[in-house]
This record gives sequence, C-alpha cells and structure tokens, in this order.
Amino acid sequence: MYFNVRVYGLLINDQNEVLISDEQEYGMRFTKFPGGGLELGEGLADGLKREFLEECNCEVEIIKHFYTTDFFVRSAFNDSQVISVYYLVKNTSPLNLIFKTVVFDFDGEGDILQSFRWVKLADLGSEEFLFPTDQHVAKLLISGL
Repeated sequence: MYFNVRVYGLLINDQNEVLISDEQEYGMRFTKFPGGGLELGEGLADGLKREFLEECNCEVEIIKHFYTTDFFVRSAFNDSQVISVYYLVKNTSPLNLIFKTVVFDFDGEGDILQSFRWVKLADLGSEEFLFPTDQHVAKLLISGL
C-alpha cells in the first residue's frame, strides 16, 4: 500500500452555490469536487491550480485551507491510501464551462467523461458524492464550518 495525495477546490459563487464535477472513468460514475491527484515534485497549491486549469480551463486563487483527510480511506481504484486536501478557492479568470442541471449529463462519448454543475449549499447532500472524504467535506460545508 502507498499514499495517494489528492487536492480539491471548493469554489463557491455569489449565489452561494458550490461547483461540483460529475465524472465517468474506470467504468464508474461519480460526483466529486474539482481537483485530482498530486504529481511527483508538485506542491499542493501548484497541483490544485494545475487541476483547475486542466479540468475547468480556469485559474484559481487559494483563499484558505478547508479540510485534510483525518481518517483512513482506501482508494476505490487501486491499492493506495488516499489523503485529500481541500481548499476554498476563487476563480481569477472566467469560468467558460457549460453548466449542467442534471447529474451525469455528459456531452460526447468515451471512456473518460466530465460535466459540471452548480449546487446551492442549502440543497447539497452528502449522498450525492461517492467517495467518503467528499461526503465528509459536503457535511462540513452543509453545517457551515
């Protein structure tokens, strides 16, 4: 077993909605916050900024640390222990994405698909997320931490 360090951004807009990502990969469908795996030699902040550029074609600024995994999580994809770090972020360039309103409303076909939705914090449910750490972070967001 090895460590798998992941970094995610919690982007909340002026309407008190959080950006979430619906994805299909490895034959699975899942909902998560934007972000992903840290690359070797990369710091957390640089990794998060890279992930937002790759996924959202958007530059972000980190506002503050929100949460780091503090319980054991085994990866759903391999034999690693996942450690996830979440930051509150704000976009410093426009979000030029097509926003969906229905879960898993993908454009196109392929093995790897992704779409984005804004979800009101008041309507956010931890059950929307597949992975335990995202579920925990959703509960923290809901509770107003």
